[in-house]
Amino acid sequence: MGRHRLSCPRGRDLIAPRLRLRPARQGDGAAAHAVFYAAVHHGTSAAYGPEERAAWAPSPEPAPGWEERLLAGTTLLAEAGRNIVGFMTLEADGHLEFAYVAPDRMGQGIGAALHDAILATARKAGLELLTTEASLIARPFYARHGWRETGRQSVIRHGIALTNFRMELAL
Repeated sequence: MGRHRLSCPRGRDLIAPRLRLRPARQGDGAAAHAVFYAAVHHGTSAAYGPEERAAWAPSPEPAPGWEERLLAGTTLLAEAGRNIVGFMTLEADGHLEFAYVAPDRMGQGIGAALHDAILATARKAGLELLTTEASLIARPFYARHGWRETGRQSVIRHGIALTNFRMELAL
């Protein structure tokens, strides 16, 4: 599979008139990081302990290069009003790098809306296979959306082992 140029939809209404998807742009890094940090520290607490969460997301401040990582792929943001409440990042090779929803907005269809839009983007780019590394919390979400688990693994972050699952979806 070769490299593909990815595009994403311009802002569109989802679920309710106040929730929109849009491509990430310069200046969105801090707000997306706040969603990431909250999702890790509050949204995964049923599955990961405090040490694991601290290793996964060590600082409430974005690390150098965070925004560049978001903008290097195709990142779609879900906004409610002016607040970012979720995001997903698809890399040109079909790897879903980031997928986070604010903990107080989980279970409201935001992740599913982002996922549908990312799949449309991937199909438009001609990708045939998507991959990701899903957390214990995200694994059931991906399974419900047709992803297949290909392996369980431990990744080391700041000296702490975190369990996640390699998964793939044929398009």
